[in-house]
Amino acid sequence: MSVPHHPPGPVTWRLRTTSLPLPVGTGDRRPLVMGIVNVTPDSFSDGGRHLDPGAAVAHGLRLVAEGADVLDVGGESTRPFADPVAADEEWRRVGEVVRRLAAEGGVPVSIDTSKAAVARRALDAGAEIVNDVTGLEGDPAMPAVVVAAGAGVCAMHMRGTPRTMQIDPRYDDVVAEIRAYLALRRDALVSAGVAPERICLDPGIGFGKTHDHNIALMRHADRFLDLGSPILVGHSRKGFLGKAIERRQGRPATVEERDALTAATACGLATAGVHVIRVHAVGLVRAALDVSPASR
Repeated sequence: MSVPHHPPGPVTWRLRTTSLPLPVGTGDRRPLVMGIVNVTPDSFSDGGRHLDPGAAVAHGLRLVAEGADVLDVGGESTRPFADPVAADEEWRRVGEVVRRLAAEGGVPVSIDTSKAAVARRALDAGAEIVNDVTGLEGDPAMPAVVVAAGAGVCAMHMRGTPRTMQIDPRYDDVVAEIRAYLALRRDALVSAGVAPERICLDPGIGFGKTHDHNIALMRHADRFLDLGSPILVGHSRKGFLGKAIERRQGRPATVEERDALTAATACGLATAGVHVIRVHAVGLVRAALDVSPASR
């Protein structure tokens, strides 16, 4: 199987104190794997499992042992219809976890938050990246926080908020519209003082999209590559993967089945040239990528 030719892209993602090598131009096409550490009671697939800080740290260290290149720590669920969490409560959940994983994990830590106050404290505690589902639009103070810290950022597309995003989302051309949005966010962040080499972009699988929208974004992930920034895709365990099982077998998908489909589609994303893949089951995805024709 031949690997498609991709346009020249960034070779590193510059973070607060370090840089991550990217698959384009490095001779290794394996995407970086971002492991998910949810410190929440209500995340859609693993809420409550790692709410205790010690359990969350142990989980993060296990993901590193399985091959995670980055750890993404979040204290507020962004599942559909989730209620917002106050900044103090969000920090209470993640503060110790961020500090310990930054000190002990051996890989960069990302803070998954849309609140500038939480991001500032996490960066002070050793986080390298701010991963914001609002594209750094939800809190007007967020751009200044990441500029002051020199942090890496991931700006994601989401239509609406977690409470409203799945209420009849519509697009004329979902790929073109989200690509245009990400280009605008990239330019706005650069204008705000964020260095271009620190910006990663995420089309936001499952955030204000129908099943068909998500499938289109996955199938055309390569159309985001010429934006000139690393592209991150977070498809892990999402509902559109479960629907594939439901449509064929007439029953809900198990977590294990969603993980298997996550790993399979990760190989397709690697072939498409995606730079970073955000997943729950790091070991399974790394094993799948190790035998993928794209990872050579």
